[in-house]
Amino acid sequence: MRLRPSLLAFSFAAFALAVPLSAASAQYGWRPLFDGKTLDGWRGYKSAGVPDGWRVVDGMMTKDAPVSDIMTKEQFGDFELVWEWKIARGGNSGLLYRGTEEYDHIYWTAPEYQLLDDAFAGDGKNRLTSAASAYGLYPFPAGIVKPAGEWNSSRLVVRGAHVEHWLNGVGIEYELWSPEWTAKVAHTKFNDWPNYGLMKRGYITFQGDHPGNLSLRNIRIREFK
Repeated sequence: MRLRPSLLAFSFAAFALAVPLSAASAQYGWRPLFDGKTLDGWRGYKSAGVPDGWRVVDGMMTKDAPVSDIMTKEQFGDFELVWEWKIARGGNSGLLYRGTEEYDHIYWTAPEYQLLDDAFAGDGKNRLTSAASAYGLYPFPAGIVKPAGEWNSSRLVVRGAHVEHWLNGVGIEYELWSPEWTAKVAHTKFNDWPNYGLMKRGYITFQGDHPGNLSLRNIRIREFK
């Protein structure tokens, strides 16, 4: 894992968040995963419908209490994803990628970009489980996530084995399936699930099973062909 400072690569992601989706951004392949009006394009784990508790409020996808996870109807392989999020005091959630439905829970296959209130959530005491970490595997530096109730800008790049986690202009990177990654997995709970993190294509999911409010907006993706 390497820490990456703010780069020009993040600048376009910030642009994609800051302006309405238009021909200017669409020409680079960006499209919304959430239109700010409906939850079309989303469903529950092993379910055709949207889980109870997820709703649209003032252009945000949001939930207030523990609910089931919400996932895309589409599957994605190599992509760049940007989104904004804010979480309640002590809140805990995550974005999971390349997940499948073969096990009881999607986190048994899908690596996680942690969404957290570092200051007051228990997981914030450990950099391996703090905001923007690759949960349980790669730490993210302290002091980058904004306080509970304030908006954060995130970016996730997944291209083959290469993954980047960005938060408010700071990023880390790691390589899936590398000797380092495999060794790290072997010392975590994820080692119990043989296909954890091995998929090259799967669903994007937001966790809902922890208490507190989570709000999401400007969720946009562009796929690498």
